[in-house]
Amino acid sequence: MNARVDLPQAREVCPTTTRRMLGEGALLVDVRERAEVARLAFDVPEIVVMPLSEFEQRFAELPRDRELVLACASGPRSLKATYFLMYQGYTRVANMDGGLDKWARKGFPIQGERAATPAAAGCCCGTAPTAAATGSCVQ
Repeated sequence: MNARVDLPQAREVCPTTTRRMLGEGALLVDVRERAEVARLAFDVPEIVVMPLSEFEQRFAELPRDRELVLACASGPRSLKATYFLMYQGYTRVANMDGGLDKWARKGFPIQGERAATPAAAGCCCGTAPTAAATGSCVQ
C-alpha cells in the first residue's frame, strides 16, 4: 500500500514580488536547462542554476533556512520543483508564476536575447501599479 502525502497548495508569486523578495534576501533558483540559460538568463546578483533534469540529485544543495523562489521559462517546471521541495520538507519555497517570460515582459533585468514583448505597466498580476510598491501581488 502506498502512503499518500497531502501537501498544501504551493505559494506562487509574480515577478514583481520576486524582485522584492530577492531584495530581502531570497534566493532565485532557475530550473531551466543549461542551454536555455545560456540563451537568456535572469540578471540578478545571486542565482542558483539547477536544471530540473539534475534537481532530484542536487536539491540538498539548496538552503532550508532561506526563502527560495523557483523559476523556469513560464512556470510549470518550477512548480514541479516547488512541490518536490515541499515534499522534501522545505517550507520557505515559492514558485514564480509566469517565469522568465513574464519577468522579461515586465522589463526586469535579463542577459542574452531580448524578449520581443514590450514591458507591461503596473504589477505583473494585473493589479493596480501601487501593488508593485507594496509587494501585495502574491497569488
